[in-house]
Amino acid sequence: MSEAEAKQIERMKALLTAQKAAFRAERHRPLDKRKADLDRVADLCRTHADAIAEAISRDFGNRAKQESVIAEIAFVIQDAGHAKKHLGKWSKPRKVGVPMTLMPGSAMIRREPKGVVGIVSPWNYPFQLAMAPLVAALAAGCRAMIKPSEYTPAMAELMKTLLAEAFEEDHVTVITGGPAVGEAFTKLKFDHLFYTGSTQVGRLVAMAAAENLVPVTLELGGKSPAIVTPGYPTDSAAKSIGWGKLFNAGQTCVAPDYVLTPKGTESALGEAIIKVAAHQFKDAATDDAYTAIVSDRHYARLNDMIEEARAGGAEILQPEHDADAAKAARKIPPTVVLNPPADCRLMTEEIFGPVLPINGYTELDAATEYVADHDHPLALYVYSTDKTQADRVLDNTLSGGVGVNINLLHLSVPDLPFGGIGASGQGAYHGEAGFLTFSHERSVFRTGKWHPSRLLAPPYGKMYETVAKKQMK
Repeated sequence: MSEAEAKQIERMKALLTAQKAAFRAERHRPLDKRKADLDRVADLCRTHADAIAEAISRDFGNRAKQESVIAEIAFVIQDAGHAKKHLGKWSKPRKVGVPMTLMPGSAMIRREPKGVVGIVSPWNYPFQLAMAPLVAALAAGCRAMIKPSEYTPAMAELMKTLLAEAFEEDHVTVITGGPAVGEAFTKLKFDHLFYTGSTQVGRLVAMAAAENLVPVTLELGGKSPAIVTPGYPTDSAAKSIGWGKLFNAGQTCVAPDYVLTPKGTESALGEAIIKVAAHQFKDAATDDAYTAIVSDRHYARLNDMIEEARAGGAEILQPEHDADAAKAARKIPPTVVLNPPADCRLMTEEIFGPVLPINGYTELDAATEYVADHDHPLALYVYSTDKTQADRVLDNTLSGGVGVNINLLHLSVPDLPFGGIGASGQGAYHGEAGFLTFSHERSVFRTGKWHPSRLLAPPYGKMYETVAKKQMK
């Protein structure tokens, strides 16, 4: 560990202490202040939209401004506005019923802020995946420390500057640094830790948080399948799957990771997707609308996966492109891999790039069994003109979320909880689910000065027997 990293770690420990003190001084932040916090986030997005998009593009080598605007900036503005609109309803105490045997009395649930939360955000959507959890934390009345990915340093520094202008550092602060700083961050005694990233690192984060019994939300990933059912129009499936896979060059946790389609239709679907790609991007190497791969390491990994599948007998489809220019720009052209070997990395690892394996199935049940036999994915997509078939896929699989005849967009519905299950994550956020993630539902039972339960105390007599018999019924 370098001297600079050691100083940064000491600084973030001091910041945590300061935030905890500030939270104790304002244990229940008033709703009008929380709404003002959310307005500051939205205003920050509107005022600095160009700078945010430029920083992200700089980190990637090239990211289409349109992708950054719609998937990062506008997303956060909508999220903040939705939280502000519904905050009064979400935060209102809930009355619950009291059994006759416990009367007289009243019971309620208070939704209270957990305290100081840590947010670890990834590189693929470096602004949205830091700010959307922050929106939920601020709505709940919490204070927050954010550790962005070191793979997107320009965005991390800009976010640090913008949030420092909008909030006092004992309210919201950004911690930058490499893996050593990130590891130390996950070991801090937060009141809640929110992590978005890979399943592999998620396990380490969970273990680090467990040392202090810090509750965690893990937003992970996995291999999200797209299942095309018999009879679904090939062109329609290709347009939807192609768009979802190529958005941000496939560097999306809920991008279709592989396709299962009726046997004999693999080539037609693959060629249709390549046609969609050629229409969207005239030449992936030179088109600024097509996003680059974030780092040399990720670029090399994707190329290795393609070549492994090719060596295993898979057919590789790509649109015409300038290969030398693509390499220079660190861009992987849209790639379809037909029937890759089951044990190749494309079929065993989350791809996180514009590479799409397509495999054929004989019966729909075989497709759902394949999905069910593997780790539960973060998302599942089913394309079907028959609602019964679509429901059959849902009934026989389990995933974090589902899109029927569409992909990606389920995470944009504000009131749908977004999160995984099993290896794809635990916990959820967006909308009220995010508010609840950073809130403690505190149970309160009230009675007067005297309650008949005192009649049930030892020595046990007839009153106890009467009440016990009633409850046993």
